[in-house]
Amino acid sequence: MTTPADLTAHVRTMIPIMDAMGVEVVEAGRNTVAARLPAGPNGNHFGTTYAGSLFTVAEVLGGLYASTSLVLEGAVPLIKSMTIDFLRPATTDVVARTTLADDVIARVLAETAERGKSDFDLVAEVHDTEGTVVARTTGRYQLRRF
Repeated sequence: MTTPADLTAHVRTMIPIMDAMGVEVVEAGRNTVAARLPAGPNGNHFGTTYAGSLFTVAEVLGGLYASTSLVLEGAVPLIKSMTIDFLRPATTDVVARTTLADDVIARVLAETAERGKSDFDLVAEVHDTEGTVVARTTGRYQLRRF
């Protein structure tokens, strides 16, 4: 099992902008993954968190599963599409979190092993430090063998 610290280092190496943004993986379980985004380097001209940063911390969650449960040699999760609803302004650090059910994990691994790819959906919620949901995303990902 990969630790959150190991996964943070990996993500920051593979996607250098994540380091500049200060993204930190805080949960790296088989089913649930989460990442923190600090307010400081991600502020905008309104004094809230930049919308693109909120999108990014939610989007990267799908890729974390390649190290936790969607582990298949030569396969990586890709984003195909994503929508975001901005519900409240974020003025503090935020945490994006999503969960993938065991039956979905099994299906995606089996389909990818058989056909070389499999689509799956993730809904992520982005919470501020007080627990308020500031954004919600729905993403269509694909585990794909290369």
